[in-house]
Amino acid sequence: MRVLIVEDDLEAAAAMMRGLSEAGVEPTHAADGLLGLEEARRSRYDVYVVDRMMPRMDGVTMVETLR
Repeated sequence: MRVLIVEDDLEAAAAMMRGLSEAGVEPTHAADGLLGLEEARRSRYDVYVVDRMMPRMDGVTMVETLR
């Protein structure tokens, strides 16, 4: 399973990445909504974990644009 984590808090993102990796999941991290949108368009993911409040593009706008 591939998971895209879009999170600007690097410590929170690292903890999620570590936990998912230990569970056998393939996580990828993007540090803000704009980078998350670019990554989501570039590759296919099974799950998106998206923070709502981020710089450059908030999570809601990112998901709405992606849809």
